[in-house]
Amino acid sequence: MRYKSFLIKYGEIGVKGKNRYLFEDALMKQIRIALTAVEGEFVVSKELGRIYVDADKDYDEDEVISALTKVFGIVAVCPMVRIEDKDFENLKKAVVEYMDKVYENKKITFKVDTRRADKNYPGTSETINADLGEAILNAFPEIRVDVRKPDVLLKVEIRRYINIYSLSIPGPGGMPIGTNGRAMLLLSGGIDSPVAGYMIAKRGVTVEAVYFHAPPYTSERAKQKVIDLAQIVSQYAGPINLHIVNFTDIQLYIYENCPHEELIIIMRRYMMKIAERIGRGNQAMALITGESIGQVASQTVQSLVTTNEVCTMPVFRPLIGFDKQEIVEIAEKIGSYETSIQPYEDCCTIFVAKHPVTKPDLDHIHQSEEKLSEKIDALVEEAIATKERILCKINR
Repeated sequence: MRYKSFLIKYGEIGVKGKNRYLFEDALMKQIRIALTAVEGEFVVSKELGRIYVDADKDYDEDEVISALTKVFGIVAVCPMVRIEDKDFENLKKAVVEYMDKVYENKKITFKVDTRRADKNYPGTSETINADLGEAILNAFPEIRVDVRKPDVLLKVEIRRYINIYSLSIPGPGGMPIGTNGRAMLLLSGGIDSPVAGYMIAKRGVTVEAVYFHAPPYTSERAKQKVIDLAQIVSQYAGPINLHIVNFTDIQLYIYENCPHEELIIIMRRYMMKIAERIGRGNQAMALITGESIGQVASQTVQSLVTTNEVCTMPVFRPLIGFDKQEIVEIAEKIGSYETSIQPYEDCCTIFVAKHPVTKPDLDHIHQSEEKLSEKIDALVEEAIATKERILCKINR
């Protein structure tokens, strides 16, 4: 069956109070952004707790559903038939036609569930259920009624117009992007950080990202891999500003002046400092990392305390208690895994000590960083001043 309209169901937004319209408007904005990647023209509207997407021209139904089911805030997408003529005989014909076209196999059970939001419409929900059910049974004798566990739950909503639907395609849930502030994601080329960005974006946070590039030790292909990952996450999070920082000089200076077992910790501290500086310049209120306790040497509790010390912003670590396999499963679900495992090194994998410290002493780290005092501030300023910014988004 060819659908021209979709009912968008949302979850948490429905329990908001007087400011619910702000969340609805944010969700509509994200739906419009998602649909820019789909051929066709669409009208997004709302009416009494419902959001609709109507197609004005020909479109690819699979592409539309794929785009909508990546929009945070959507719990379900329901392809529907809309009837403008609310005459009851016309409604019965439309319901019978719907069941005939959508369900070729008629050896099914069904139940009609009417919601009469328009209280001026004649009859009650119960009598309408019974009359529509009778029309379906008369048209298709092999169909049976099951009010407890039907194969098909046929929804009929009587509002300004009448909506008929039975299919419900799950969405990602969460909150609409833009309703919970902005945060800066430290994006590497690995498996974890894209998943972390996805999970925080799911709570309505606008995500920007920073990537630390170290040419010639990291290749242009490694840089492109990170851009590709940002574009994958943008399918869910909306357009992402990716800030690319040249970290080579800072990294070499640390390598030349600090104990090698502390390299990763000290480099991570300067990454956090730079990410926070860039974040503040772009209205971000928090940082996001893909760290998980104990996964690598720089992610022990002691190491996290040490890297956290340089930040005044809150640091969101949505994967902190996840096993690696749990992270991989989410990466596979959102489509980032295959890109993440491409064999291009990031700057943290180049100068790796044979035995990196796993329980760094904060006072000792401070002493090591004093050896950097001559040039490090100037190198940080230069890195921030020369950063590159790329807007990563879905392209039609």
